[in-house]
Amino acid sequence: MSFLGWLSQPAVLPWVALAIGLCVGSFLNVVIHRLPRMMEREWRAQCAELAAGADAARTAAGTAVATAREDAPYNLWVPRSACPSCGHRIGALENVPLLSWLWLRAKCSACGAAISLRYPVVELAGGVLAAYAASRYGLTPAALGAAIFCCGLLALGAIDLDTQLLPDDITLPLLWAGLAFNLGATFAPLGSAVLGAIAGYLSLWSVYWLFKLVTGKEGMGYGDFKLLAAIGAWLGWQMLPLVILLSSIVGAAVGIGLMVFTRHGRDKPIPFGPYLAAAGAIALFWGSDIARRWLPLLA
Repeated sequence: MSFLGWLSQPAVLPWVALAIGLCVGSFLNVVIHRLPRMMEREWRAQCAELAAGADAARTAAGTAVATAREDAPYNLWVPRSACPSCGHRIGALENVPLLSWLWLRAKCSACGAAISLRYPVVELAGGVLAAYAASRYGLTPAALGAAIFCCGLLALGAIDLDTQLLPDDITLPLLWAGLAFNLGATFAPLGSAVLGAIAGYLSLWSVYWLFKLVTGKEGMGYGDFKLLAAIGAWLGWQMLPLVILLSSIVGAAVGIGLMVFTRHGRDKPIPFGPYLAAAGAIALFWGSDIARRWLPLLA
């Protein structure tokens, strides 16, 4: 039996996908933690240049270059992962998905500071989503696409939950990746995917401006438009009503729960991205079944 034949076995492929997904989930933790900070550093550099004024553009540019040279590099690869409390560099044995968190008993080996439960949760979610995609679609481009889509949604949902930001560095590549996979109608015909991207953006854009005209307040951010556009690019325009319905139901339930049980103030914004992300993943795997079985009952 060839390697691809062995790998495609139903008893093998999901476990391989689980292992790969756990590793990808570990990297997603880095993305979730660092990408917003990288954005903030870029914004500060831009503000410093603007503050210098148009007449001092050359001086500002020189200062920005000098500052960039003085600052230590900070991106998704450099510096190495370290404990935020004591700066202890995390070694390879301390960075094994799930197992290291359990072995360390959720504490830093150097200072004993608690390691957030979010890290193993994101790793486990990445592994489970990849394994389910593999078991559902087999060794096909659809399995790879579903895993990429879900990992992108996972990162975006966690970042929005932490910072109320949905970075273009993820939403826009996710949108284009959806269109690329649907060149061969992997999840939806290309025409439906293009219309999904357009309709996804314009639908929330319209709600945003209607809400702002009526109340004078901003009800959501532009990142939500782009995220729904990306979901539409993957799933097609037909799935957008279901995605919006599911995200609204989950968002309303969680919002009410937060206000009742945690005294979450009504004036305190609740990020919509995590609910859109969850609805997108649900619609990917079970959207057709839900639309066929449950939507007629609601109608």
